[in-house]
Amino acid sequence: MATTYLLTVAWMWAIVDSLIDLPFALPTAVAGLTLATVYSDTGWLGSLLAPFGIKVAFTRLGVFVAMLFISLPFVVRTVQPVLQEAEREIEEAAWSLGASQWQTFWRVVLPPIIPAVLTGVALGFARAVGEYGSVVIVASNVPFKALIAPVLIFQRLEQYDYAGATVIGTVMLLISLLMLLAINLLQAWGRRYGN
Repeated sequence: MATTYLLTVAWMWAIVDSLIDLPFALPTAVAGLTLATVYSDTGWLGSLLAPFGIKVAFTRLGVFVAMLFISLPFVVRTVQPVLQEAEREIEEAAWSLGASQWQTFWRVVLPPIIPAVLTGVALGFARAVGEYGSVVIVASNVPFKALIAPVLIFQRLEQYDYAGATVIGTVMLLISLLMLLAINLLQAWGRRYGN
């Protein structure tokens, strides 16, 4: 009985672990098509949200969901090793010294994972800045509502406005470079904090 339970838990963990990596393996256009289908008014999740007046596909919320879908694995994969290396004895020592679970979380558990969380968020944001495939399908591309920069670049190129496309691309490149610099600084801070 216990062996069956452990095997079930192991299989469930393997499935969840694989689902986290799905955005890495899934082509971005396929991800966008899937998200647009699932969150449309007749989709699996969209039909559940529609009675409450929540529209996801072809809105800013849809862009947010797509960005979250492609960015979340970066956060999970940077935080997971830190949590696995965390020593349970430190938490138990805090409890034995009279700290509550809330105090233990804020003063013992959270400080070591902050650099990893910030690094994961920065990596996810850097990826999301240049994302095209998954977002272009979910976004409505209405100016000042849900128009994204990569689509704006393609629109400029179709209009033979190469200077405008270059400016937008350069700004996106600079944002990504700044994010990568921030990631390197966060990793250096995390190594310093860990030692």
